[in-house]
Amino acid sequence: MEFRIKKAEFVTSVGLGGSYPEQISSEIAMVGKSNVGKSSLINSLCGNGKLAKTSQKPGKTRLINFFEINNEFYLVDLPGYGFASAPKVEKEKWGELIERYLASGRVKHICMLLDIRHEPTADDKMMFKYILYYAIPYTLVATKADKLARSKRQQAANSCARALGAPPYAVAYSSETGDGKDELIRRIGAVIEVPPNAIDELDK
Repeated sequence: MEFRIKKAEFVTSVGLGGSYPEQISSEIAMVGKSNVGKSSLINSLCGNGKLAKTSQKPGKTRLINFFEINNEFYLVDLPGYGFASAPKVEKEKWGELIERYLASGRVKHICMLLDIRHEPTADDKMMFKYILYYAIPYTLVATKADKLARSKRQQAANSCARALGAPPYAVAYSSETGDGKDELIRRIGAVIEVPPNAIDELDK
């Protein structure tokens, strides 16, 4: 049976020193720099424009937000990194919050978001190193694909992945048009429902 997101609801927000919600089968985390479109992507995936709060102002998400999907697993929105205007102390808190979560052993898969229009930043590359360090399986997602001509999207997405130092493939995604949604839904379904090597099969 084809996987679909049928139900999504906000569960809780967790800050430094806070307690994570009781574990369920799996957790898939969304990570990326400030204003890369994590909240918009979550809303697009879940078909609910008001599920995750979005803002034109970078750095709005300062907590880890847990959303329960299909009464089965958590989709987790991590704070955006690389917000240049944030005070140093604030940046350090965000970094500690994210690293504590990555080291928790709860995360089954990470969707790392990159802006399809730009090369990965130094912060992106550092985050990718964290993902590799903690040996967390991942999918790269190149957001804001609607900002490019359709014929150039996949090439640009793959270039982002290559520049990050990863295998040269990323899902080209637009929260505005829904392009890439079906592919990302399939990947999430593979993480939730079948063995880990199924993710590799999707690339073949």
